[in-house]
Amino acid sequence: MSPVRAAVLAAASCMLVSPVNAAESLYSLDVKTLTGKDMALSEFAGKVTLVVNVASECGFTPQYAGLQQLHDQMQDKGFSVLGFPSNDFGGQEPGSADEIATFCKKNYGVSFPMFSKVVTKAGPEQSPVYTLLGASGNLPAWNFSKYVVGKDGKVTAFFPSKVTPESDELRSAIAAALGE
Repeated sequence: MSPVRAAVLAAASCMLVSPVNAAESLYSLDVKTLTGKDMALSEFAGKVTLVVNVASECGFTPQYAGLQQLHDQMQDKGFSVLGFPSNDFGGQEPGSADEIATFCKKNYGVSFPMFSKVVTKAGPEQSPVYTLLGASGNLPAWNFSKYVVGKDGKVTAFFPSKVTPESDELRSAIAAALGE
């Protein structure tokens, strides 16, 4: 390879690097809610959160019920579920923000915070939220992957899609992050 071509490829690869610093806290980021409003995740600083990439047309979609139950049971302890719709896997979140909100409320009574649709996969379009979460060494391989994020905004545990909101291992990781 010519030195010029190597330099061009090196420069191009640098453009794919996210501006998010791996040492940064999730709670230092700003996002858009499902209704399109700006929101600072600093609202969750000092709390434990469960960040989940969600989809309405997935085999794991019934986990919404367990996520809502988990949110309801633990919100008084300084805990919140945060839902980030994504169409990355199987095109299983094709709806608009209004369609997603209506589906979640009607079918599962979702009241936990939901955010605008994001890209979870690595690359130039990846959401800063998932760039930061991915710095933990784990990115979602499918919908309903779960990150337990501690009070300091750092990932404390990751669980793949098959681990349900009711699972002992997930609940134990949340309890540990809460200091219980």
